Amino acid sequence: MCGIVGYVGSQEAAPLLLEGLKRLEYRGYDSAGIATLSNGTFEIHRAPGKLGRLVEKLGAATSVGKTGIGHTRWATHGRPTEGNAHPHRDCSGEIVVVHNGIFENFAERKAELLAEGHRFTSETDTEVFAHEVEAAFHGDLLEAVRVAARRLTGAYAVVVSSSREPGVLVTTRSGPPIVLGLGAGENFVASDPVALVPWTRDVVFLEDGDLARVDASSVRLVDGDGAALVRAPQRILWDAVAAEKAGYRHFMLKEIHEQPTAIAETLGGKVALDSGELLIDSPLLTSERVAGFDRVLLLACGTSWHSALIGKFLIEGMARIPVEVDYGSEFRYRLPVVDAKTLTLGISQSGETADTVAALSEARRQGAPIGAIVNAPGSQIARMADAVFPTHAGPEIGVASTKAFTTQLAVLFLLAARLREARGLGEGLTAGEREALSALPRALKDTLQLEPRMEELARKFHGARDFLFLGRGLHYPVALEGALKLKEISYIHAEGYPAGEMKHGPIALVDESLPVVVLAPHDRWREKTLSNLREVKSRDGVSIVVTTREDDEVRSLADDVIVLPETIPELQPIVSIIPLQLLAYHIAVRRGCDVDQPRNLAKSVTVE
Repeated sequence: MCGIVGYVGSQEAAPLLLEGLKRLEYRGYDSAGIATLSNGTFEIHRAPGKLGRLVEKLGAATSVGKTGIGHTRWATHGRPTEGNAHPHRDCSGEIVVVHNGIFENFAERKAELLAEGHRFTSETDTEVFAHEVEAAFHGDLLEAVRVAARRLTGAYAVVVSSSREPGVLVTTRSGPPIVLGLGAGENFVASDPVALVPWTRDVVFLEDGDLARVDASSVRLVDGDGAALVRAPQRILWDAVAAEKAGYRHFMLKEIHEQPTAIAETLGGKVALDSGELLIDSPLLTSERVAGFDRVLLLACGTSWHSALIGKFLIEGMARIPVEVDYGSEFRYRLPVVDAKTLTLGISQSGETADTVAALSEARRQGAPIGAIVNAPGSQIARMADAVFPTHAGPEIGVASTKAFTTQLAVLFLLAARLREARGLGEGLTAGEREALSALPRALKDTLQLEPRMEELARKFHGARDFLFLGRGLHYPVALEGALKLKEISYIHAEGYPAGEMKHGPIALVDESLPVVVLAPHDRWREKTLSNLREVKSRDGVSIVVTTREDDEVRSLADDVIVLPETIPELQPIVSIIPLQLLAYHIAVRRGCDVDQPRNLAKSVTVE
C-alpha cells in the first residue's frame, strides 16, 4: 500500500519526487524518503512519520540530480523508523530500491545472502531485493532486476536505480500497481497516475510480470523471460486540479461535496434519462448471455463490500436473480463454487485491491465471466475483466471513501435495471426511476445543506466512546458504512447492525451514554424500524433518527431528527449516507483527528 514515484529527465528530480509523494501519501504515511543520483553518487534522505517530516529535514538542501526515486511507506516488515524507511541500498551503495508489497520468502533469501557476505542495515524485506540486484548485476540493470525478481516470491512493485547505469530506472510488478508516465525528454514511474498528472497525462499501465527500462527519451518493456513487450499508452482524462482541495479544509470534505457532480457524471453515458433507455452496451449483458447465468457473485472489500450488499438487494429485487456477496479477502480460502453460469462482479475504487484481484482471479480460473465496477478504467481489475462499468467519481484522495461508495451504488442500480431488461422483466427504466435519477443530483445537493446540523450533532456527541448504527433492508448496509466511516477517521468504536438483530445482542449496550443512529426512511421497513427505536427509547438510549418524513411518532421517539429528501427506495441509500459521512467528518475534526490520513490505514490495500 506504499507509494512509489520515480523520475528521469532534465529537471532537478528532488522537487518532482516530493510533489509526487505528496499526491501519493494517501497510500501510506509511516515514513518517507528519496534518493537522487548526483555526480555518480546517490544522495538519500529519509525520515519517519509523514512526508512533512522529510520536507523539514531537507530544508533548503538542493540537489542537481536529475534521476531519482521516492517512497512513502505503509509499514509491513519493520517498525516505521528512519532505518526502515525507503529507499534501501545494496552493500556498495550503488543500487537503490523502493518497494510496495511483501516478499514472502525474504527471510530465506536474507539468510543465504548473509552467508554470502552481504550486510543488512534494516528490518525490512525490501532490502533483500537491493542485495539480490547487486548479486545479479553484470552491467545490465534490467537483466539484474529480472533475475532478482525470479528469486523472490510475493506481491511487489519495485523501482531500482543504479549509479553504475546512470539515467536509468528499472521497474517491475507482481500484484501492486505500477504506471509509467510519458513525457517529452523525461519519463516517470509511479504507483498511481494521480502522482503524474501535473506533468503528463499519457501513461502506460504495467501488467503482472512486466519489466520496464525507463530513461529520459525512451521506455522499453519486456516480460519475465526477457522477451520484448508492447503496452498501448492511455490518456488520463482528469487534470491535476481535480486532485487538489479547492479551498476545502480536507480532501474528504471536498469529496463529500463532489457527490452530486460525481453521480451526474457516472449516470452520463449509461442511461438516456429522457427515454429511460439503458446505454450499457456490453456483450456480458446481452439477453442471450444473461439467460445463461443462474446467479450473480459480488466480490469486494471494505466500503465496496457495503456497496455490494446494497447491490444484492437491488439485483435480486429488480432482476429476480440470486446474488451472493463475498469478501475478496475470504473468497479464495473457502473452496468457492463458481462456474461459467456465475456472473462475477468485482467492485473496487482503485481497481487494485489485492484481495479482490486475487478473488477475481480464482473466479476466472473456475470459468466465471468477470465484470468490474471501478473508478480507474486502466487498473488491474479493469484490465482483467470482460466488461468494465466505470464510476467516473474522479480522483478520491481521502482515505475514507465517500463519493466512490455513492457512485458504485448508482452503477449497481443501472446494472440491476439492465439485468431486469435482459431477463425480459421490463424495458429500460420505468417513468418513476427516470424521474428519480434525474432528480438525484439535486437531492444530494439539498442533503449537503444539512452540514451545519451535522456539525451541531458533532459538537454534541464527539465525546462519545461508542456508537450504534441501525437500519433495515437497503439501509442495513448504510448503517454498516456509517459505522465504518466513524471508526475510520474519529477512532470511536462504532457498530452497524440490522435493526431487527438488535435484541439478539447489541441491545445490551444501550444506555443513556450510547448514541444510536437509526435509519428510518419512509419505506416498507419503516414500521419495523420504529419498533426497534422504541426498544432504544425504553432503555434510555440516545437516538439520532435519519428519516425522509418527520411526524409526531418520530418526534416522540427521537432525541434528534434529520430529515432527508425522499427518492425511490432503490436510490435512497445514496442520499441517506451523506449525513453519516458529514457526522463522521465533523466528529473527527472536533476530536483533532487527521481526517485524510487516519492512523494505520491506507487508501489502496495492494497487499494481502
